[in-house]
Amino acid sequence: MKISEFNYNLPNELIAAHPVEPRDSARMLVMDRASGALTDKHFTDLPEILRPGDVLVFNDSKVIPARLQATVIASEARQSSSRSFEVLLVKNLEGSTWECWVKPGKKAKTGDIFQFSDKLSAEFIRRDDDIFILKFNLDGPAFFSELGKIGEMPVPPYILKARHEKHDEVVDKDDYQTVYARAEGSVAAPTAGLHFTAELLERLRERGVHLEYVTLHVGLGTFQSVTAENIEDFQIHSEYYEISPETAMRLNDAKREGRRVIAVGTTTVRVLESAAKNCEPCRTAAILPSSGETNIFIYPGYTWRFVDGMITNFHMPQSSLLLLVSAFAGTNNIRNAYDYAVENKYRFYSYGDGMVII
Repeated sequence: MKISEFNYNLPNELIAAHPVEPRDSARMLVMDRASGALTDKHFTDLPEILRPGDVLVFNDSKVIPARLQATVIASEARQSSSRSFEVLLVKNLEGSTWECWVKPGKKAKTGDIFQFSDKLSAEFIRRDDDIFILKFNLDGPAFFSELGKIGEMPVPPYILKARHEKHDEVVDKDDYQTVYARAEGSVAAPTAGLHFTAELLERLRERGVHLEYVTLHVGLGTFQSVTAENIEDFQIHSEYYEISPETAMRLNDAKREGRRVIAVGTTTVRVLESAAKNCEPCRTAAILPSSGETNIFIYPGYTWRFVDGMITNFHMPQSSLLLLVSAFAGTNNIRNAYDYAVENKYRFYSYGDGMVII
């Protein structure tokens, strides 16, 4: 299967530079998974679309302000003045050690000390291709507290570009965060969840929809296109996930009772399908409580184990996310839906409108 088959043309003006207000006023394209039929709605309509007893599963990971500005003072032996860098946190390895992207990377030298503030610094330990390994002087709550004071939100490059073109480069930290975010660790937002407000969540509860939460810390790999022409040759990035015993038990009960489990976002899909894959010896559709790294790569031909429905945004061409939704809804159905969305001027990508596939 060729990645070039998963392309489409998108006018630049359909890339959303800002979220709508209120969030749940965003447009929502409803797809019937079996027939491919499409219906125009808004996220405020979601309680009427879902059934009492349905289970919505959210990713409660919290985006950290992972974009940092640093100064490096070179040693006297190099007789160099201070140098400025941008550091983007990618993934926490353990403790105070992080994978990072560094710009300009060619000017960084092993052993350099990056100074971010009076309290926060990091030593450049080693480099693995484009990834820089930095060890910070702070860890845990102290690290995240300082990050909250000096860091910037790591919004996708296409949003920064769109805002720059409109001379509007200020990013509100609340805009790029779900209202239910709890577990710090993501460097990109689980964007399907950005459509939900506290009021919408309450209306869903009143409708009899059950709300559950899992965690997957989203990495910057979510921004990257599939680079192999043959999809089967591509190795997807890994991300940390967690699903508690209590949550797994309630979700398994829902499946046994014939109630639909609907994942909010592709990151939630990856958690549920990873946990179900861990339960391959199970005779019925079920998931196991678990935590750790997952690099599950879902593309057309995948055998679905647990997810019955999906809420998702409109994704970038040739991305692993577009492959995932194509695997769930069918490649032709997704192609038709994206053509329809472009024709009807839906807003695309992280701050854009969304789809419900059930």
